[in-house]
Amino acid sequence: MANPELAPEVEHFYSQVVDEDTRLRTSADGRLELIRTQEILRRFLPPAPAHVLDVGGGSGVHAQWLVEDGYRVNLIDPITRHVEQAAKICTAEVGDARHLEAADATYDAVQMLGPLYHLPAPEDRHSALSEARRVVKPGGIVAAAAINRYASLFEHVAYAHLHTERMQASISTILRTAVHDGKRGFTLAYFHRAEDLVMEMRAAGLTDVEVFGIEGPAWSLLKAVEQQPGSGPTDDLFASALTAARLAEPYPELLAASSHLLAVGRAPV
Repeated sequence: MANPELAPEVEHFYSQVVDEDTRLRTSADGRLELIRTQEILRRFLPPAPAHVLDVGGGSGVHAQWLVEDGYRVNLIDPITRHVEQAAKICTAEVGDARHLEAADATYDAVQMLGPLYHLPAPEDRHSALSEARRVVKPGGIVAAAAINRYASLFEHVAYAHLHTERMQASISTILRTAVHDGKRGFTLAYFHRAEDLVMEMRAAGLTDVEVFGIEGPAWSLLKAVEQQPGSGPTDDLFASALTAARLAEPYPELLAASSHLLAVGRAPV
């Protein structure tokens, strides 16, 4: 297909600045995110060898564990470098979450663990979720991740520079508008509240929507320790942060403390 329309700052960020695979596998909060995403999705995924579409699947970090679990995985991503990396793991091609080429009711499950991060326009997020709903089979699941509205507040305390005027202005803008313009630091991004994510999933025609805080309330503590001189978080501290994420699940008021949210909905039968 033709190259998808992608904001140039997003293309640059993922093509030349950051390696998302490395972040998820090596940083403390990234590893926490990966473990929690796996364990939440495994509760909802149909048994292998079900067919999963990994939309915006990056370099295949999630596709890899799905394939190892016995699933058939097709991955699409707008970044050519990601597709080339993911092709070593599963079928992968360049694609746009807003315009999927798959036929209706093709997949048993669709996961979007990144596209909503970089679609600040509500009509684009609706298109992406509606497309996921279209290509999943009746009764199949759609899982969509989002960046929490308040994640940057916790993150930049961990970096120990939130008290500076520049960072206060930047984070205040994100809290007020839900958008980071991508002109400095992180790229163009949209930040969800849990209740907004639920409404967007339902507006796309999905039912039985549940939202989970992926990293839980202690992820920024891991990041803060990792920023300090030394060997980083101990195994016990990591285990405690993971336990906190699990214990926080029954309490919706703690969703706002996670770095990322994961919504799971089901296509009507």
